[in-house]
Amino acid sequence: MEKLINDFSFGLFFWQAIILVILIFLLRKFAWKPILDSLNSREESIQNALDAADRAKEEMMNLKEDNKQMLNEAREQRDQMLRDAQAMKKRLLEEATEEAGKKSAELLTKAQETIQAEKKAAIKELKSQVGLLSLDIAEKVIKAELKDDKSQKALVEKMLKEVQLN
Repeated sequence: MEKLINDFSFGLFFWQAIILVILIFLLRKFAWKPILDSLNSREESIQNALDAADRAKEEMMNLKEDNKQMLNEAREQRDQMLRDAQAMKKRLLEEATEEAGKKSAELLTKAQETIQAEKKAAIKELKSQVGLLSLDIAEKVIKAELKDDKSQKALVEKMLKEVQLN
């Protein structure tokens, strides 16, 4: 250290100080300003990126919420559609049952009417057959009883007596 103090030259110190000041001035004018500007722009771009990331995160949260809400709405709509479909199914079954009941009642009524008509026709036919058979039997009986003149006269007298009594 002693050597440093003994070799000290004021002129050399002065010129070194001026060179240092000029160097600092030149660095400040040409190097520090662009370096600081680039650092500031880098800091600004990083801040912008962080802000954009925060906005994107918020948007993602909002989208998640919207998706949940849409999913809930879709589920609610699906449930409502299922309820409506079940109600429609029930209503259609009731209508079909009612219509089937009406049709079966109509068919039963028609069948009963048909049976009554056929019964009347059968009774009419039976009466007709009985009448024809009665006539045939009466004819045969009369022919058998009225073979001769004597039996014919007896029958006529008997009928006259009955008519006079009435």
